[in-house]
Amino acid sequence: MQMDLRVVLVEPLYQGNVGSVTRAMKNFGFSDLVLVNPCKLEGEARAMSSHARDILENARRVSTLEEAIDDCSIVIGTTGISGSRFDFHWRVPGYSPAEVKERLTGLSGRVAVLFGREDHGFNKEELKLCDLIMTIPTSDVYPVMNLSHAVAVVLYEFSDLKGGDAPLADSLDMRLLYEHLSELIDDIDYPVHKREKTKLMLKRIFGRACLLSREVHTLHGILRKIQRQYDDECDQDDE
Repeated sequence: MQMDLRVVLVEPLYQGNVGSVTRAMKNFGFSDLVLVNPCKLEGEARAMSSHARDILENARRVSTLEEAIDDCSIVIGTTGISGSRFDFHWRVPGYSPAEVKERLTGLSGRVAVLFGREDHGFNKEELKLCDLIMTIPTSDVYPVMNLSHAVAVVLYEFSDLKGGDAPLADSLDMRLLYEHLSELIDDIDYPVHKREKTKLMLKRIFGRACLLSREVHTLHGILRKIQRQYDDECDQDDE
Protein backbone atom coordinates (compact mmCIF):
# COMPACT_ATOMS: atom_id res chain seq x y z
CA MET A 1 0.00 0.00 0.00
CA GLN A 2 1.18 3.50 -0.78
CA MET A 3 1.00 6.88 0.87
CA ASP A 4 -1.32 9.10 -1.17
CA LEU A 5 0.19 12.58 -1.03
CA ARG A 6 -1.67 15.73 -2.05
CA VAL A 7 -0.10 19.12 -2.68
CA VAL A 8 -2.33 22.04 -1.64
CA LEU A 9 -1.48 25.62 -2.63
CA VAL A 10 -3.36 28.17 -0.55
CA GLU A 11 -4.21 31.30 -2.54
CA PRO A 12 -1.05 31.34 -4.70
CA LEU A 13 -0.40 34.84 -6.02
CA TYR A 14 1.70 34.23 -9.13
CA GLN A 15 0.73 31.96 -11.97
CA GLY A 16 4.34 31.31 -12.89
CA ASN A 17 4.87 29.77 -9.46
CA VAL A 18 1.86 27.50 -9.90
CA GLY A 19 3.20 26.32 -13.24
CA SER A 20 6.62 25.67 -11.72
CA VAL A 21 5.02 23.70 -8.87
CA THR A 22 3.35 21.34 -11.34
CA ARG A 23 6.71 20.83 -13.03
CA ALA A 24 8.31 19.91 -9.69
CA MET A 25 5.44 17.51 -9.00
CA LYS A 26 6.00 15.81 -12.34
CA ASN A 27 9.74 15.59 -11.67
CA PHE A 28 9.20 13.59 -8.49
CA GLY A 29 6.18 11.51 -9.45
CA PHE A 30 3.25 13.33 -7.81
CA SER A 31 0.04 14.43 -9.50
CA ASP A 32 -2.64 15.30 -6.90
CA LEU A 33 -2.81 19.11 -6.81
CA VAL A 34 -5.53 21.22 -5.17
CA LEU A 35 -5.61 25.01 -5.51
CA VAL A 36 -7.43 27.15 -2.95
CA ASN A 37 -8.61 30.42 -4.53
CA PRO A 38 -5.70 30.61 -6.97
CA CYS A 39 -4.73 33.55 -9.14
CA LYS A 40 -5.64 33.47 -12.82
CA LEU A 41 -3.86 30.62 -14.55
CA GLU A 42 -3.21 31.54 -18.15
CA GLY A 43 -0.28 31.56 -20.57
CA GLU A 44 2.50 32.04 -18.05
CA ALA A 45 1.29 29.16 -15.89
CA ARG A 46 1.07 26.86 -18.91
CA ALA A 47 4.50 27.92 -20.14
CA MET A 48 6.16 27.33 -16.76
CA SER A 49 4.46 23.96 -16.32
CA SER A 50 6.15 22.71 -19.50
CA HIS A 51 5.56 18.95 -19.80
CA ALA A 52 3.49 18.94 -16.59
CA ARG A 53 0.56 20.76 -18.18
CA ASP A 54 -1.67 17.77 -17.50
CA ILE A 55 -1.22 18.31 -13.76
CA LEU A 56 -2.05 22.00 -14.15
CA GLU A 57 -5.18 21.28 -16.19
CA ASN A 58 -6.36 18.50 -13.85
CA ALA A 59 -5.75 20.46 -10.64
CA ARG A 60 -8.87 20.76 -8.52
CA ARG A 61 -9.86 24.30 -7.57
CA VAL A 62 -11.77 24.95 -4.34
CA SER A 63 -12.86 28.04 -2.45
CA THR A 64 -11.87 26.97 1.08
CA LEU A 65 -9.00 25.12 2.67
CA GLU A 66 -11.48 22.87 4.46
CA GLU A 67 -12.65 21.57 1.07
CA ALA A 68 -9.08 20.84 0.02
CA ILE A 69 -8.28 18.68 3.04
CA ASP A 70 -11.69 17.18 3.88
CA ASP A 71 -10.68 13.62 2.93
CA CYS A 72 -7.12 13.70 4.31
CA SER A 73 -5.95 11.82 7.41
CA ILE A 74 -2.93 14.03 8.11
CA VAL A 75 -2.53 17.72 7.23
CA ILE A 76 1.01 19.12 7.12
CA GLY A 77 1.57 22.86 6.94
CA THR A 78 4.90 24.17 5.62
CA THR A 79 6.39 27.38 6.95
CA GLY A 80 9.72 29.12 6.78
CA ILE A 81 9.51 30.13 10.44
CA SER A 82 10.49 27.43 12.88
CA GLY A 83 8.34 27.06 15.98
CA SER A 84 5.46 29.05 14.49
CA ARG A 85 3.20 30.59 17.11
CA PHE A 86 -0.36 29.31 16.91
CA ASP A 87 -1.63 31.47 19.74
CA PHE A 88 -0.21 33.49 22.60
CA HIS A 89 0.23 30.55 24.94
CA TRP A 90 2.29 27.86 23.28
CA ARG A 91 4.33 26.91 20.23
CA VAL A 92 4.22 23.92 17.92
CA PRO A 93 7.52 22.28 16.97
CA GLY A 94 8.47 22.34 13.31
CA TYR A 95 9.79 19.15 11.74
CA SER A 96 12.13 18.90 8.79
CA PRO A 97 10.93 17.07 5.65
CA ALA A 98 13.20 14.16 6.58
CA GLU A 99 11.63 13.92 10.05
CA VAL A 100 8.10 14.02 8.63
CA LYS A 101 9.03 11.36 6.11
CA GLU A 102 10.25 9.13 8.96
CA ARG A 103 6.94 9.57 10.78
CA LEU A 104 4.96 8.57 7.68
CA THR A 105 7.09 5.60 6.66
CA GLY A 106 5.20 2.31 6.85
CA LEU A 107 1.77 3.96 6.88
CA SER A 108 -0.98 4.17 4.28
CA GLY A 109 -3.57 6.88 3.74
CA ARG A 110 -4.06 10.32 2.24
CA VAL A 111 -1.79 13.12 3.44
CA ALA A 112 -2.06 16.78 2.46
CA VAL A 113 1.00 19.04 2.35
CA LEU A 114 -0.01 22.70 2.45
CA PHE A 115 1.99 25.60 1.03
CA GLY A 116 0.91 29.13 1.92
CA ARG A 117 0.78 32.45 0.12
CA GLU A 118 4.03 33.81 -1.27
CA ASP A 119 3.76 37.06 0.69
CA HIS A 120 2.58 36.03 4.17
CA GLY A 121 2.06 32.27 4.30
CA PHE A 122 -0.87 31.08 6.45
CA ASN A 123 -3.16 32.87 8.86
CA LYS A 124 -3.81 31.54 12.36
CA GLU A 125 -7.10 29.83 11.50
CA GLU A 126 -5.45 27.95 8.63
CA LEU A 127 -2.59 26.85 10.87
CA LYS A 128 -5.12 25.47 13.36
CA LEU A 129 -6.20 22.97 10.70
CA CYS A 130 -2.71 21.46 10.49
CA ASP A 131 -1.65 18.35 12.39
CA LEU A 132 2.07 18.85 11.75
CA ILE A 133 4.25 21.83 10.92
CA MET A 134 7.17 21.29 8.56
CA THR A 135 10.10 23.65 7.99
CA ILE A 136 12.91 23.34 5.47
CA PRO A 137 16.33 23.97 7.05
CA THR A 138 17.76 27.03 5.30
CA SER A 139 20.42 29.65 5.87
CA ASP A 140 19.66 32.21 8.57
CA VAL A 141 20.89 34.87 6.16
CA TYR A 142 17.89 34.33 3.86
CA PRO A 143 15.49 31.64 5.14
CA VAL A 144 12.47 32.34 2.90
CA MET A 145 12.26 30.14 -0.19
CA ASN A 146 10.43 30.59 -3.46
CA LEU A 147 7.17 28.61 -3.46
CA SER A 148 8.11 26.21 -6.25
CA HIS A 149 11.59 25.66 -4.78
CA ALA A 150 10.08 24.75 -1.41
CA VAL A 151 7.68 22.30 -3.09
CA ALA A 152 10.57 20.73 -4.99
CA VAL A 153 12.64 20.21 -1.83
CA VAL A 154 9.72 18.59 0.02
CA LEU A 155 8.73 16.34 -2.87
CA TYR A 156 12.32 15.27 -3.46
CA GLU A 157 12.45 14.12 0.17
CA PHE A 158 9.09 12.34 -0.08
CA SER A 159 9.68 10.79 -3.52
CA ASP A 160 11.03 7.54 -2.06
CA LEU A 161 8.71 7.44 0.96
CA LYS A 162 7.84 3.80 1.59
CA GLY A 163 4.21 3.21 2.45
CA GLY A 164 3.02 0.20 4.39
CA ASP A 165 0.02 -1.80 5.53
CA ALA A 166 -0.70 0.27 8.66
CA PRO A 167 -3.72 2.41 7.71
CA LEU A 168 -3.98 5.90 9.11
CA ALA A 169 -7.31 6.78 10.69
CA ASP A 170 -9.40 8.51 8.05
CA SER A 171 -10.52 12.12 8.30
CA LEU A 172 -14.01 11.22 9.59
CA ASP A 173 -12.59 9.05 12.39
CA MET A 174 -10.28 11.89 13.44
CA ARG A 175 -13.09 14.45 13.43
CA LEU A 176 -15.22 12.15 15.58
CA LEU A 177 -12.32 11.66 17.99
CA TYR A 178 -11.84 15.42 18.38
CA GLU A 179 -15.58 15.86 18.91
CA HIS A 180 -15.52 13.13 21.56
CA LEU A 181 -12.59 14.81 23.34
CA SER A 182 -14.43 18.12 23.18
CA GLU A 183 -17.55 16.55 24.75
CA LEU A 184 -15.46 15.07 27.56
CA ILE A 185 -13.76 18.39 28.28
CA ASP A 186 -17.17 20.07 28.47
CA ASP A 187 -18.62 17.27 30.62
CA ILE A 188 -15.96 17.47 33.31
CA ASP A 189 -16.43 21.21 33.80
CA TYR A 190 -12.95 22.03 32.59
CA PRO A 191 -12.18 25.77 33.10
CA VAL A 192 -13.99 27.64 30.37
CA HIS A 193 -11.12 30.00 29.62
CA LYS A 194 -8.79 27.04 28.96
CA ARG A 195 -11.10 24.89 26.83
CA GLU A 196 -10.30 26.19 23.34
CA LYS A 197 -6.54 26.13 23.92
CA THR A 198 -6.67 22.64 25.44
CA LYS A 199 -8.81 21.22 22.62
CA LEU A 200 -6.36 22.60 20.07
CA MET A 201 -3.41 21.22 22.03
CA LEU A 202 -4.96 17.74 22.09
CA LYS A 203 -5.51 17.96 18.34
CA ARG A 204 -1.83 18.75 17.90
CA ILE A 205 -0.74 15.87 20.13
CA PHE A 206 -2.85 13.28 18.32
CA GLY A 207 -2.07 14.78 14.92
CA ARG A 208 1.66 14.40 15.50
CA ALA A 209 1.06 10.81 16.62
CA CYS A 210 -0.28 9.83 13.14
CA LEU A 211 -2.90 7.58 14.71
CA LEU A 212 -4.00 4.33 13.10
CA SER A 213 -7.65 3.35 12.74
CA ARG A 214 -7.51 0.75 15.52
CA GLU A 215 -5.83 3.24 17.85
CA VAL A 216 -8.63 5.77 17.35
CA HIS A 217 -11.26 3.11 18.09
CA THR A 218 -9.41 2.18 21.29
CA LEU A 219 -9.31 5.84 22.36
CA HIS A 220 -13.07 6.12 21.78
CA GLY A 221 -13.58 3.13 24.09
CA ILE A 222 -11.43 4.70 26.81
CA LEU A 223 -13.23 8.04 26.53
CA ARG A 224 -16.63 6.35 26.78
CA LYS A 225 -15.46 4.47 29.91
CA ILE A 226 -14.30 7.76 31.46
CA GLN A 227 -17.61 9.44 30.65
CA ARG A 228 -19.64 6.59 32.15
CA GLN A 229 -17.53 6.57 35.30
CA TYR A 230 -17.85 10.34 35.64
CA ASP A 231 -21.64 10.19 35.13
CA ASP A 232 -21.96 7.43 37.76
CA GLU A 233 -19.99 9.47 40.29
CA CYS A 234 -22.09 12.54 39.59
CA ASP A 235 -25.29 10.50 40.09
CA GLN A 236 -23.96 9.22 43.43
CA ASP A 237 -23.15 12.76 44.55
CA ASP A 238 -26.71 13.83 43.74
CA GLU A 239 -28.30 11.11 45.90
